[in-house]
Amino acid sequence: MSTLGRSGIAVSPLSFGAAGIGNLFTAISDEQAYEAVDAAWSGGIRYFDTAPHYGIGLSERRLGAALRDRSRAEYTVSTKVGRRLEPTDKGGDDLADGFDVPATHHRVWDFSADGVRRGLADSLERLGLDHVDVVYLHDPDDHAEQAFREGYPALEKLRSEGVVGAIGAGMNQAEMLTRFVRETDVDVVLCAGRYTLLDHGALAELLPAAEERGTSVVIGGAFNSGLLADPRPGATYNYAAAPVELLDRALRLKAIAERHGTTLRAAALAFPAAHPAVASVLVGARSPYEVRDCVEQFEAPVPAEFWRELREAKLLPEDAPVPVEDPS
Repeated sequence: MSTLGRSGIAVSPLSFGAAGIGNLFTAISDEQAYEAVDAAWSGGIRYFDTAPHYGIGLSERRLGAALRDRSRAEYTVSTKVGRRLEPTDKGGDDLADGFDVPATHHRVWDFSADGVRRGLADSLERLGLDHVDVVYLHDPDDHAEQAFREGYPALEKLRSEGVVGAIGAGMNQAEMLTRFVRETDVDVVLCAGRYTLLDHGALAELLPAAEERGTSVVIGGAFNSGLLADPRPGATYNYAAAPVELLDRALRLKAIAERHGTTLRAAALAFPAAHPAVASVLVGARSPYEVRDCVEQFEAPVPAEFWRELREAKLLPEDAPVPVEDPS
Protein backbone atom coordinates (compact mmCIF):
# COMPACT_ATOMS: atom_id res chain seq x y z
CA MET A 1 0.00 0.00 0.00
CA SER A 2 1.11 3.56 -0.71
CA THR A 3 -0.02 6.79 0.91
CA LEU A 4 -1.08 9.92 -0.95
CA GLY A 5 1.39 12.70 -0.32
CA ARG A 6 1.51 13.65 3.34
CA SER A 7 -2.16 12.81 3.91
CA GLY A 8 -1.68 9.31 5.25
CA ILE A 9 -4.52 8.11 2.99
CA ALA A 10 -3.65 4.60 1.83
CA VAL A 11 -4.19 3.32 -1.70
CA SER A 12 -3.60 -0.08 -3.26
CA PRO A 13 -1.00 -0.26 -6.07
CA LEU A 14 -3.78 -1.25 -8.47
CA SER A 15 -7.03 0.69 -8.22
CA PHE A 16 -10.53 0.49 -9.70
CA GLY A 17 -11.82 3.19 -12.03
CA ALA A 18 -15.61 3.23 -11.91
CA ALA A 19 -16.47 4.98 -15.19
CA GLY A 20 -17.31 1.62 -16.75
CA ILE A 21 -19.94 0.81 -14.14
CA GLY A 22 -21.50 4.17 -14.99
CA ASN A 23 -22.40 2.71 -18.42
CA LEU A 24 -19.46 4.19 -20.29
CA PHE A 25 -20.37 3.72 -23.98
CA THR A 26 -22.48 0.63 -23.22
CA ALA A 27 -25.10 -0.15 -20.59
CA ILE A 28 -24.48 -2.92 -18.07
CA SER A 29 -26.74 -4.26 -15.34
CA ASP A 30 -26.56 -3.38 -11.67
CA GLU A 31 -25.63 -7.00 -11.00
CA GLN A 32 -22.64 -6.89 -13.36
CA ALA A 33 -21.48 -3.63 -11.80
CA TYR A 34 -21.61 -5.12 -8.31
CA GLU A 35 -19.83 -8.27 -9.49
CA ALA A 36 -17.04 -6.13 -10.95
CA VAL A 37 -16.55 -4.34 -7.63
CA ASP A 38 -16.62 -7.67 -5.78
CA ALA A 39 -13.96 -9.05 -8.13
CA ALA A 40 -11.81 -5.99 -7.46
CA TRP A 41 -12.14 -6.54 -3.73
CA SER A 42 -11.30 -10.23 -4.06
CA GLY A 43 -8.24 -9.24 -6.09
CA GLY A 44 -6.92 -7.04 -3.30
CA ILE A 45 -7.98 -3.68 -4.72
CA ARG A 46 -8.89 -1.22 -1.98
CA TYR A 47 -8.92 2.10 -3.83
CA PHE A 48 -12.00 3.00 -5.89
CA ASP A 49 -12.33 6.16 -8.01
CA THR A 50 -15.57 7.63 -9.33
CA ALA A 51 -17.11 10.96 -10.38
CA PRO A 52 -20.51 12.60 -10.91
CA HIS A 53 -19.67 12.82 -14.62
CA TYR A 54 -19.65 9.02 -14.96
CA GLY A 55 -23.17 8.14 -16.02
CA ILE A 56 -24.52 11.40 -14.51
CA GLY A 57 -24.32 9.92 -11.02
CA LEU A 58 -24.90 6.24 -11.82
CA SER A 59 -21.28 5.27 -11.14
CA GLU A 60 -21.36 6.86 -7.68
CA ARG A 61 -24.66 5.20 -6.81
CA ARG A 62 -23.54 1.76 -7.95
CA LEU A 63 -20.13 2.03 -6.29
CA GLY A 64 -21.66 3.13 -3.00
CA ALA A 65 -24.14 0.25 -3.09
CA ALA A 66 -21.43 -2.29 -3.94
CA LEU A 67 -19.24 -1.16 -1.03
CA ARG A 68 -22.02 -0.68 1.49
CA ASP A 69 -21.43 -3.91 3.41
CA ARG A 70 -17.64 -3.50 3.52
CA SER A 71 -15.82 -2.06 6.50
CA ARG A 72 -15.38 1.66 5.77
CA ALA A 73 -11.92 1.61 7.34
CA GLU A 74 -10.72 -0.94 4.80
CA TYR A 75 -11.11 1.01 1.54
CA THR A 76 -10.40 4.39 -0.01
CA VAL A 77 -12.84 6.25 -2.23
CA SER A 78 -12.19 9.27 -4.41
CA THR A 79 -14.66 11.36 -6.32
CA LYS A 80 -14.47 14.62 -8.22
CA VAL A 81 -15.89 18.13 -8.29
CA GLY A 82 -16.28 20.71 -11.04
CA ARG A 83 -19.27 19.30 -12.90
CA ARG A 84 -22.50 19.77 -10.95
CA LEU A 85 -25.52 17.76 -12.00
CA GLU A 86 -28.80 19.62 -12.46
CA PRO A 87 -32.16 17.99 -13.35
CA THR A 88 -33.46 18.35 -16.88
CA ASP A 89 -36.59 17.21 -18.66
CA LYS A 90 -35.15 17.25 -22.18
CA GLY A 91 -35.35 13.43 -22.42
CA GLY A 92 -33.17 11.26 -24.59
CA ASP A 93 -29.87 9.71 -23.56
CA ASP A 94 -26.41 10.81 -22.50
CA LEU A 95 -24.46 9.12 -25.29
CA ALA A 96 -23.18 12.46 -26.58
CA ASP A 97 -21.16 12.60 -23.37
CA GLY A 98 -20.21 8.94 -23.62
CA PHE A 99 -22.65 7.27 -21.24
CA ASP A 100 -25.56 4.99 -22.06
CA VAL A 101 -27.96 6.38 -19.46
CA PRO A 102 -31.15 8.45 -19.63
CA ALA A 103 -30.43 12.18 -19.75
CA THR A 104 -32.16 12.96 -16.46
CA HIS A 105 -29.58 15.63 -15.60
CA HIS A 106 -27.19 17.92 -17.39
CA ARG A 107 -23.70 18.92 -16.31
CA VAL A 108 -22.81 22.45 -15.24
CA TRP A 109 -19.15 23.44 -15.06
CA ASP A 110 -18.62 24.98 -11.63
CA PHE A 111 -15.29 25.31 -9.86
CA SER A 112 -16.54 27.98 -7.46
CA ALA A 113 -16.19 27.43 -3.72
CA ASP A 114 -19.93 27.00 -3.41
CA GLY A 115 -19.99 24.66 -6.40
CA VAL A 116 -17.26 22.51 -4.86
CA ARG A 117 -19.14 22.14 -1.57
CA ARG A 118 -22.49 21.52 -3.25
CA GLY A 119 -20.99 19.02 -5.65
CA LEU A 120 -19.30 17.10 -2.86
CA ALA A 121 -22.47 17.04 -0.77
CA ASP A 122 -24.42 15.61 -3.72
CA SER A 123 -21.72 12.99 -4.32
CA LEU A 124 -21.82 11.87 -0.69
CA GLU A 125 -25.58 11.43 -0.96
CA ARG A 126 -25.27 9.32 -4.11
CA LEU A 127 -22.47 7.24 -2.59
CA GLY A 128 -24.31 6.82 0.69
CA LEU A 129 -21.18 7.84 2.61
CA ASP A 130 -20.53 10.43 5.28
CA HIS A 131 -17.10 11.22 3.83
CA VAL A 132 -14.80 10.45 0.93
CA ASP A 133 -11.07 10.09 1.30
CA VAL A 134 -9.92 11.99 -1.79
CA VAL A 135 -11.50 14.76 -3.88
CA TYR A 136 -10.14 15.85 -7.25
CA LEU A 137 -10.90 18.94 -9.31
CA HIS A 138 -12.16 17.24 -12.48
CA ASP A 139 -10.87 18.36 -15.89
CA PRO A 140 -10.43 22.09 -15.20
CA ASP A 141 -8.68 22.51 -18.59
CA ASP A 142 -10.87 25.40 -19.76
CA HIS A 143 -11.56 26.73 -16.26
CA ALA A 144 -8.05 27.21 -14.92
CA GLU A 145 -8.60 30.66 -13.40
CA GLN A 146 -11.64 29.63 -11.36
CA ALA A 147 -10.13 26.27 -10.44
CA PHE A 148 -6.96 27.82 -9.00
CA ARG A 149 -8.61 30.93 -7.53
CA GLU A 150 -11.77 29.38 -6.05
CA GLY A 151 -11.94 25.60 -6.44
CA TYR A 152 -8.55 24.71 -5.02
CA PRO A 153 -8.85 26.96 -1.92
CA ALA A 154 -12.27 25.40 -1.25
CA LEU A 155 -10.72 21.94 -1.30
CA GLU A 156 -7.89 23.12 0.94
CA LYS A 157 -10.46 24.39 3.44
CA LEU A 158 -12.39 21.11 3.34
CA ARG A 159 -9.15 19.27 4.05
CA SER A 160 -8.29 21.54 6.97
CA GLU A 161 -11.78 20.96 8.37
CA GLY A 162 -11.26 17.21 8.17
CA VAL A 163 -14.12 16.76 5.70
CA VAL A 164 -11.75 15.07 3.22
CA GLY A 165 -8.37 13.49 3.77
CA ALA A 166 -6.55 14.31 0.54
CA ILE A 167 -7.11 16.74 -2.33
CA GLY A 168 -5.89 17.06 -5.88
CA ALA A 169 -6.78 17.41 -9.55
CA GLY A 170 -7.54 14.84 -12.23
CA MET A 171 -6.96 15.52 -15.92
CA ASN A 172 -6.04 14.04 -19.29
CA GLN A 173 -3.02 16.30 -19.58
CA ALA A 174 0.26 16.72 -17.70
CA GLU A 175 0.94 20.44 -18.09
CA MET A 176 -1.73 21.88 -15.80
CA LEU A 177 -1.24 19.06 -13.32
CA THR A 178 2.40 20.12 -13.12
CA ARG A 179 1.20 23.61 -12.25
CA PHE A 180 -0.99 22.19 -9.48
CA VAL A 181 2.00 20.29 -8.09
CA ARG A 182 4.29 23.32 -8.19
CA GLU A 183 1.89 26.09 -7.14
CA THR A 184 -0.44 24.44 -4.62
CA ASP A 185 -0.34 22.00 -1.74
CA VAL A 186 -2.21 19.13 -3.40
CA ASP A 187 -1.61 15.66 -2.01
CA VAL A 188 -2.13 13.84 -5.29
CA VAL A 189 -2.85 14.31 -8.98
CA LEU A 190 -4.61 11.85 -11.26
CA CYS A 191 -3.02 11.84 -14.71
CA ALA A 192 -4.92 9.89 -17.37
CA GLY A 193 -3.29 8.65 -20.55
CA ARG A 194 -0.14 10.74 -20.35
CA TYR A 195 2.24 8.15 -18.90
CA THR A 196 1.88 4.96 -20.90
CA LEU A 197 3.92 2.80 -23.23
CA LEU A 198 2.67 5.04 -26.05
CA ASP A 199 2.66 8.47 -24.38
CA HIS A 200 5.51 9.54 -22.11
CA GLY A 201 4.41 13.15 -21.73
CA ALA A 202 4.22 13.15 -17.92
CA LEU A 203 7.87 12.13 -17.68
CA ALA A 204 9.16 15.51 -18.82
CA GLU A 205 7.94 17.69 -15.93
CA LEU A 206 5.01 16.27 -13.97
CA LEU A 207 6.61 13.17 -12.51
CA PRO A 208 9.93 14.84 -11.59
CA ALA A 209 8.05 17.74 -9.97
CA ALA A 210 5.81 15.35 -8.04
CA GLU A 211 8.79 13.34 -6.85
CA GLU A 212 10.57 16.51 -5.74
CA ARG A 213 7.53 17.89 -3.89
CA GLY A 214 6.43 14.59 -2.34
CA THR A 215 3.14 14.69 -4.26
CA SER A 216 1.64 11.36 -5.27
CA VAL A 217 0.55 10.56 -8.79
CA VAL A 218 -2.22 8.18 -9.72
CA ILE A 219 -1.94 7.04 -13.32
CA GLY A 220 -5.14 6.36 -15.24
CA GLY A 221 -5.59 5.28 -18.84
CA ALA A 222 -2.63 2.88 -18.86
CA PHE A 223 -4.21 1.18 -21.88
CA ASN A 224 -4.84 4.54 -23.62
CA SER A 225 -8.59 3.71 -23.66
CA GLY A 226 -8.10 0.34 -25.35
CA LEU A 227 -5.26 0.36 -27.84
CA LEU A 228 -2.72 -1.13 -25.41
CA ALA A 229 -5.20 -3.74 -24.18
CA ASP A 230 -6.03 -5.14 -27.61
CA PRO A 231 -4.29 -3.47 -30.56
CA ARG A 232 -6.28 -4.18 -33.71
CA PRO A 233 -7.97 -2.19 -36.49
CA GLY A 234 -10.79 -0.18 -34.90
CA ALA A 235 -9.16 -0.06 -31.46
CA THR A 236 -9.51 3.23 -29.62
CA TYR A 237 -6.80 5.60 -28.47
CA ASN A 238 -7.86 8.45 -26.19
CA TYR A 239 -11.51 7.50 -26.86
CA ALA A 240 -11.23 7.85 -30.65
CA ALA A 241 -10.16 5.54 -33.45
CA ALA A 242 -6.43 4.94 -33.16
CA PRO A 243 -4.26 6.56 -35.86
CA VAL A 244 -2.52 4.03 -38.10
CA GLU A 245 0.97 4.94 -36.88
CA LEU A 246 -0.01 4.38 -33.23
CA LEU A 247 -1.72 1.10 -34.06
CA ASP A 248 1.45 -0.05 -35.80
CA ARG A 249 3.51 0.96 -32.77
CA ALA A 250 1.17 -0.88 -30.40
CA LEU A 251 1.29 -4.00 -32.56
CA ARG A 252 5.09 -3.82 -32.50
CA LEU A 253 5.03 -3.56 -28.70
CA LYS A 254 2.68 -6.54 -28.52
CA ALA A 255 4.96 -8.64 -30.72
CA ILE A 256 7.98 -7.81 -28.57
CA ALA A 257 6.06 -8.68 -25.40
CA GLU A 258 4.95 -12.04 -26.77
CA ARG A 259 8.47 -12.81 -27.94
CA HIS A 260 9.60 -12.41 -24.33
CA GLY A 261 6.82 -14.57 -22.94
CA THR A 262 4.67 -11.80 -21.52
CA THR A 263 1.65 -9.78 -22.64
CA LEU A 264 1.23 -6.20 -23.76
CA ARG A 265 -1.40 -5.73 -21.04
CA ALA A 266 1.04 -6.78 -18.32
CA ALA A 267 3.72 -4.44 -19.67
CA ALA A 268 1.25 -1.56 -20.02
CA LEU A 269 0.34 -1.83 -16.33
CA ALA A 270 3.89 -2.46 -15.11
CA PHE A 271 5.41 0.53 -16.89
CA PRO A 272 3.68 3.41 -15.04
CA ALA A 273 3.79 1.53 -11.71
CA ALA A 274 7.59 1.51 -11.84
CA HIS A 275 7.97 5.27 -11.41
CA PRO A 276 8.68 6.22 -7.76
CA ALA A 277 6.18 9.11 -7.85
CA VAL A 278 3.32 6.80 -8.87
CA ALA A 279 1.21 5.60 -5.94
CA SER A 280 -1.37 3.61 -7.88
CA VAL A 281 -2.36 2.56 -11.39
CA LEU A 282 -6.07 3.06 -12.04
CA VAL A 283 -7.81 0.58 -14.34
CA GLY A 284 -11.31 0.95 -15.68
CA ALA A 285 -13.36 -2.25 -15.81
CA ARG A 286 -17.00 -3.08 -16.35
CA SER A 287 -17.08 -6.83 -15.65
CA PRO A 288 -15.60 -9.29 -13.16
CA TYR A 289 -13.68 -10.92 -16.02
CA GLU A 290 -11.98 -7.63 -16.94
CA VAL A 291 -11.13 -6.96 -13.30
CA ARG A 292 -9.63 -10.41 -12.74
CA ASP A 293 -7.62 -10.10 -15.94
CA CYS A 294 -6.22 -6.73 -14.84
CA VAL A 295 -5.24 -8.14 -11.45
CA GLU A 296 -3.54 -11.14 -13.07
CA GLN A 297 -1.70 -8.97 -15.58
CA PHE A 298 -0.62 -6.49 -12.91
CA GLU A 299 0.84 -9.28 -10.80
CA ALA A 300 2.63 -10.99 -13.71
CA PRO A 301 6.38 -10.32 -13.95
CA VAL A 302 7.65 -8.68 -17.12
CA PRO A 303 11.13 -9.89 -18.13
CA ALA A 304 14.04 -7.45 -18.01
CA GLU A 305 14.87 -8.44 -21.58
CA PHE A 306 11.58 -6.94 -22.74
CA TRP A 307 12.46 -3.53 -21.32
CA ARG A 308 15.99 -3.81 -22.66
CA GLU A 309 14.69 -4.41 -26.18
CA LEU A 310 12.31 -1.44 -25.92
CA ARG A 311 15.20 0.83 -24.98
CA GLU A 312 17.39 -0.51 -27.80
CA ALA A 313 14.53 0.05 -30.23
CA LYS A 314 14.05 3.63 -28.93
CA LEU A 315 10.49 2.78 -27.86
CA LEU A 316 11.16 3.99 -24.32
CA PRO A 317 12.94 7.11 -23.07
CA GLU A 318 16.28 6.37 -21.41
CA ASP A 319 15.18 8.11 -18.20
CA ALA A 320 11.92 6.18 -17.82
CA PRO A 321 12.16 3.82 -14.82
CA VAL A 322 11.23 0.21 -15.54
CA PRO A 323 10.37 -2.63 -13.17
CA VAL A 324 13.23 -4.56 -11.63
CA GLU A 325 12.85 -8.31 -11.67
CA ASP A 326 12.69 -10.06 -8.32
CA PRO A 327 15.90 -12.13 -8.16
CA SER A 328 14.08 -14.79 -6.15
